[in-house]
Amino acid sequence: MSTHALGADGSTRPAGRLYYGWILVLALGVTEMVSYGTLSYAFPVFIAPMQAELGWSATAITGGFSLALLVAGAAAVPAGRWVDRHGARGLMACGSVVAAAVLLAWSGVEHLWEFYALSAALGVAMAAVLYEPAFALVANWFVRMRGRALTVLTFLGGFASVVFVPLATELVRVHGWRQALVWLAAILAVLTIPPHALLLRRRPEDHGLHPDGAREPSPRAATVRTSSSDLRTLVHDASFPWLAASFGLAALASTSVFVHLLPLLLERGYSPGFAASALGAVGLMALPGRLLFTPLGDRCPRSVVTAALFAAQALGLLALLSGQGPWASWAFVVLFGAGSGAITPARAALVADVYGRERYGSVGGALALVVSIARASAPVGASLVAVAGGYAALLSILVILSIVAAAAVLASARPIPIASTPALS
Repeated sequence: MSTHALGADGSTRPAGRLYYGWILVLALGVTEMVSYGTLSYAFPVFIAPMQAELGWSATAITGGFSLALLVAGAAAVPAGRWVDRHGARGLMACGSVVAAAVLLAWSGVEHLWEFYALSAALGVAMAAVLYEPAFALVANWFVRMRGRALTVLTFLGGFASVVFVPLATELVRVHGWRQALVWLAAILAVLTIPPHALLLRRRPEDHGLHPDGAREPSPRAATVRTSSSDLRTLVHDASFPWLAASFGLAALASTSVFVHLLPLLLERGYSPGFAASALGAVGLMALPGRLLFTPLGDRCPRSVVTAALFAAQALGLLALLSGQGPWASWAFVVLFGAGSGAITPARAALVADVYGRERYGSVGGALALVVSIARASAPVGASLVAVAGGYAALLSILVILSIVAAAAVLASARPIPIASTPALS
C-alpha cells in the first residue's frame, strides 16, 4: 500500500500532499488553452491581413487550415499508439517545439506552397499537443474522478478563444501580422514547452501511486477491453463503429452550425451585431455545459449523459428551425452551446470507460480521425445543402443527424466481454 504522493521532480513524498494528478490537470489546462488559442482560434485573425499583403484569396488561406485539420486527424492515430506505449511527455514536449517553430516560420512566408507545407507541419504539431494526448494522460491518472478532472482541464482550455482571439487581434493591430506570429510563437514556447517537458508523467503506478490518489487500486482501473486497438480490428469491434458514427455525426452538425449560423441569422433580418453576439455566446455556453454535464458522467451511465448532449443539440436546432423571434435564437444558443461544448470531454471519458486506460490513446486517436474528417467535410456539405434547399433544409438535416448520434451512442453501450486483467503491465 502506497503512502506517498509524487513530487514535481518525480520523487515520492509522504501522503497528505496534493495528488500529483491534479497538478498535471492544471498544467495541461494552461497548455491546452495556449495551444488551442495560438494554433486554432487565432487563425481567422490572420486571414484579412494575409490577403491584403500577399494577394491570396480567403479560400486559399482557409484551405491551409483545412489541410492542417486533416493532417492532425491522420496523425492522431500513430500519436495515440505512441502515447499508449511511451506516454505523452516526449510527444507533447516535441510537439510544442514543432508548433512554435511552425508559427515562427509562418511569419516569413511569401509563397502559397510554403504556407501549405507549414500547414501540414502544423497539423502534425496539433495532433501532438491538443486534447487527445492530454486526455490519454488524464485517463491514466484518474478513474473514479475522471469526469471532474476532464471538467477542470476542458474548462481551462475553454478560455482559449476568450484570451487569444482578442490578444492576436491586438498584436496584429500594433505589430502587423508577421510580428504577431512571432509573439504567439514565443508565448506558446514559454508557456507549453517547459510544462510538457518537466511536469508530465506517464501513469501513477510508475511512482507507487494509484489512480485518483486512492490507497488501493480501483476495480474500474483493473479491467480493460481485450480486443486489439488496431484500426482494422476496431472496425469490427462491438462498440467502436457506433462511437465513430455518433461523434462523427455530432461533429458534422456542430461544425456546420458554426460555419453557417452568422449568414443564417443575417438572412432572417438580424443585425450583424446580434448575429456575432449569438455566435460568440454559443462558444461561451460551452463552459457551463462542461461544468454541468462532464461530472454527471461519474454518477450516471456515461452513454446516457452523452446521448443527452446530442439531444440538447437537436432541441437547440429545433428551436432555431421553428422559431423566428430572438427567443428562438437564444434558446438555440443555450441548448446547442451547452450540449456541443460538453461533447469533447464526454468523448474522452466514454472511450476511457469502454476501452480502459491501456488502449485509450489508440482508440482516442482513431476516433479523432473520424471527427477530423467530419469537421473538414462539414463546411462544403452544409453549403451544398443550403444552396439546394435553403437553411430550413439544412437545419432539418442537422436535427436528424443529432438524433441519430444520440441513438448510436446508446447502442455503443451494449454489454461487451471484458477480462479482469491488469490495466497496465
